[in-house]
Amino acid sequence: MNGLRDKWDARYREAMVGEQAATPLLAAHRHRLPPRGRALDLACGLGADALLLARAGLDVDAWDLSPVVIAKLEAYAATHHLSLRAEVRDVTVHPPEAGRYDVIVVAHFLERALCAAIAAALRPGGLLFYQTFGPTGPGPANPAFRLTHRELPQLFAGLELLVYGEEGEVQLVARRPR
Repeated sequence: MNGLRDKWDARYREAMVGEQAATPLLAAHRHRLPPRGRALDLACGLGADALLLARAGLDVDAWDLSPVVIAKLEAYAATHHLSLRAEVRDVTVHPPEAGRYDVIVVAHFLERALCAAIAAALRPGGLLFYQTFGPTGPGPANPAFRLTHRELPQLFAGLELLVYGEEGEVQLVARRPR
């Protein structure tokens, strides 16, 4: 695991938080966000989605494996007075708690074994925004990090599908039934 953490630390060492745009899926469907509630940006990277969620009035948890990026995100949130808690967390070991979040965002992270825990972490009526690499187009060469055709709706079969597309990247917005 240290090798993976080192890889991401190196990638984020020179990067600046606050300069990236939010995931296109979240930006396009921002109107679906509740006016308040608790949100999780899982495997947050530089935190562009977490920042959008916090600026939208949500109380945000942002988790990533990289202590380098988490320190930068914490400092940015404090400077800008955002309701955002950044935490170094290996979600494969410590997945989110059941029934804790009104919104969960996952972008460019795929761990199929976590999908049930992610769905369970949504409160009734909670929304999942998920965008990642599909079977074609840019992305990792390793097929384990790419979804197959219509795989994402199957992984979240217990959720109500609101938006789904596979043009470019795979994009899903789904709601946990009330």
